[in-house]
Amino acid sequence: VAALLSYVLGFITGIIFLLIEKDNKFVRFHAWQSTITFGSFAVLGIVLGFIPVLGVIALMALWAVEMIAWVVLMVKAYQGEKFKFPIAGDVAEQKSGL
Repeated sequence: VAALLSYVLGFITGIIFLLIEKDNKFVRFHAWQSTITFGSFAVLGIVLGFIPVLGVIALMALWAVEMIAWVVLMVKAYQGEKFKFPIAGDVAEQKSGL
């Protein structure tokens, strides 16, 4: 359940679980993955917000991808799977020592 909760508010809960969970590598993996994935989505969203017209279209597509990723990552974490999101999953694996 803690792994699932690390995704609930995106990178915010990811950071919170990185601060409070020191021993469980599975939870730390998902906390790192949440922080990296949704932090990257947030930065990309800010950048796209400065691009007129095409940026708005790209933001809508980004939002859809983000929602799908959010649901998939929460379900996989709840099922006890170490589902690795591209790039962020590899970094999270290294950082968590899993």
